[in-house]
Amino acid sequence: MALKHTLSVLAVLAGTAGTPSSVAADGLAGSYLAARSAAMAGNHEEAARYFDRAIEYDPANGFLISNAVFAHAALAEWEEAAEIAADLPAGADGQELIALVAFVRHVAQDQLPEAIAMIEADNGPGPLADELTRAWLVFGQGDMSGAVETFEALASERGLEELAALHLALARAAVGDFEAAHQILSGETGVEITNTERVVRARAQIMVQLDMRGEALDLLDGYTQAVPDPGLLALQAEIGSGAETPYDFVITAQEGVAEVFFTVAQLLSGDRNRTLPLLMTQAARGIDPTHTDAALLAGELMSEEGQVHLAATTLASVPEGDPNYIEAQMARANALEDMGRSEEAISTLSALVEARPELASLQAAYADVLRRNEMFAEAIEAYSAVLTLVDADLPRYWFIHYARAICYHQLDDWPPAEADFRRALELNPEQPNVLNYLGYSLVEQRRNFDEALDMIQRAVAARPESGYIVDSLGWVYYRLGRFDEAVAPMERAVELEPNDWILNDHLGDVYWMVGRYREAEFQWHRALSFDPDDTDELDRIRRKLEVGLYDVLEEEGGVGALEEE
Repeated sequence: MALKHTLSVLAVLAGTAGTPSSVAADGLAGSYLAARSAAMAGNHEEAARYFDRAIEYDPANGFLISNAVFAHAALAEWEEAAEIAADLPAGADGQELIALVAFVRHVAQDQLPEAIAMIEADNGPGPLADELTRAWLVFGQGDMSGAVETFEALASERGLEELAALHLALARAAVGDFEAAHQILSGETGVEITNTERVVRARAQIMVQLDMRGEALDLLDGYTQAVPDPGLLALQAEIGSGAETPYDFVITAQEGVAEVFFTVAQLLSGDRNRTLPLLMTQAARGIDPTHTDAALLAGELMSEEGQVHLAATTLASVPEGDPNYIEAQMARANALEDMGRSEEAISTLSALVEARPELASLQAAYADVLRRNEMFAEAIEAYSAVLTLVDADLPRYWFIHYARAICYHQLDDWPPAEADFRRALELNPEQPNVLNYLGYSLVEQRRNFDEALDMIQRAVAARPESGYIVDSLGWVYYRLGRFDEAVAPMERAVELEPNDWILNDHLGDVYWMVGRYREAEFQWHRALSFDPDDTDELDRIRRKLEVGLYDVLEEEGGVGALEEE
């Protein structure tokens, strides 16, 4: 099965194909239309339900069957997909997808010769995966020499060197040849292997088998310093304790093939169309249900498509005790929050933090959800906990200071807020969000205008397409009384963010100060049309429309209120 054929089929299934010719009865038409709507929205759960219902009315309709098969496969429901696929008429669209279902089933059920035959008949998983999976299938039949020959042949093909070397190393480790596996993964054979989370996990386990615990700990420490992955931190603690750590990363042909599908899914996950990577990820899970990294990737792809309820369900499948459990629960909490279930998200992370308070990444995730839900005091406590758990002098922790500063600011506690903003800039001097927030805050406090202007100009240089940052530049010019200079950036800000009431209000103020009174009133009316959520500012805009900006400023303390204190 060529990859381009797969993409073509999926485009038909997820696209705007016409109604099946046999749709006549209301029950069939209604089920079909609901299924098609769900499929186009990426809601595979609803699509599967309604396509299944439509098939009850028209059991021989190939179009309905193909779509139902795809929906179930996208949910990793491969048994259901196979049962429905059996009824697809010969010659109907979707044969490539049906072949993928059959291939996954053959591998999962240890029918390796049948799977090899499918590859030889050009009905395998596609050009990126065919030979890699063939090598693992040959391995599963006890032919290590044949598997090595296939891997090495692939390694000579341009663009496939790293992928083939990685899987050859995993095959070597699976038969206990840890020394050869280590040589490949460490780059000693001439091919550099990228240290992803899974590669680091495999390498560390292999090193332990070679009595290289110190080197394994160094490898893990180097990776987790940059990416504090909870699963690798747990492995690091296990190895550091001296506990027996067996090699169990990939030891069977099924696990090898699942790893191929997962690897291909990762390679494709950057594409705009996430349909195929999701299908490949779910294929990995169909072959190896314990592949929880595939569950994480499936959840990520679903979230990116806006199907957060499916993501939450998928992520909940990662069992407690699995190395990926904490990461899955963190991602699930994000999905719950996106679903409007913030209390459940907070409760989920709170329980995890109570159980594992030493995990900085977990504390940071908890702090973030608290901040987003305006629980600022609690968020400050969590952010502070993060800074006690890490080397806070590392540049990457600028965000913790920045986020904590926002919380202090929201609580009207400016001194520690400013201290955190300035510490964030020490760690990341040109970070545009920090420059903008601190600069804008100084403008609003009517102090340090020169410093604020410099900060905001640097922020605009870094993010010229950010309406909010460009607005800050216009506003500092306004506060400095440089009204003519404020016009262009303020107009640009509204062009970039036309539906923001604050930006429209600001533009109205600038127009008023340069004598463009009618345009100012238009902008203030426009700001009101967006229903400002700040009651005081709402009343202020209405007052400006009644008496004009000059009178409002006099009521607030005179035009001199614009000047720096």
